[in-house]
Amino acid sequence: MACPAAGEELPRPCCNGYSELPSAEARRALVRYGPEEAAEGGELPALEDAYLSILQRLGENPARQGLLLTPRRAAKAMQFLTKGYQETIEDILNDAIFDEDHNEMVIIKDIDMFSLCEHHLVPFFGKVHIGYLPIKKVVGLSKLARIVEIFSRRLQVQERLTRQIALAITEALKPAGVAVIVEASHMCMVMRGVQKMNSKTITSTMLGVLREDPKAREEFLTLIKN
Repeated sequence: MACPAAGEELPRPCCNGYSELPSAEARRALVRYGPEEAAEGGELPALEDAYLSILQRLGENPARQGLLLTPRRAAKAMQFLTKGYQETIEDILNDAIFDEDHNEMVIIKDIDMFSLCEHHLVPFFGKVHIGYLPIKKVVGLSKLARIVEIFSRRLQVQERLTRQIALAITEALKPAGVAVIVEASHMCMVMRGVQKMNSKTITSTMLGVLREDPKAREEFLTLIKN
């Protein structure tokens, strides 16, 4: 093994026994960006540096084989998990609202939902149930799931997520009423804190007729249970 030159400092050990971490610039020289990643602009390298700093503060060595690409993977994962910031309802609906002589309840239940708690940046996930009473206009069914995706792929709290979904449907369709129920497990309550493995959080937003008319509300609640 080559000896250090006169006056050269040896790498200092981290708390986990690995050598002191390289600078972001030195590490980036080892991990090159491909053309697609380079085209993504400055956001990815900045996020990558942030994750590199986290690993350093934890006492890890991002230069070792298992972690060499971890800051980049984590940065790209975070971009995907928060991609809802880059999407709008108008883009998603894409002319998928149709005139239809239908005024009975439309329900989609058990829509899978994954999001990140804005307080601890850990996941919460579960099911979303949506119902609406149309007034001569219906939307492509897959678009309701896409609306869930837009708002869940952001840093969220479940209460706000539930209301944002309901308000977006109301604004897009102008229906007689909208109901949204979200059932979710929160990793901030399972992995840390009180560590209650089987707890679930249920939130609801009822608008229009589905809030004002007990019979309409009961019909929705009954149908999503069956």
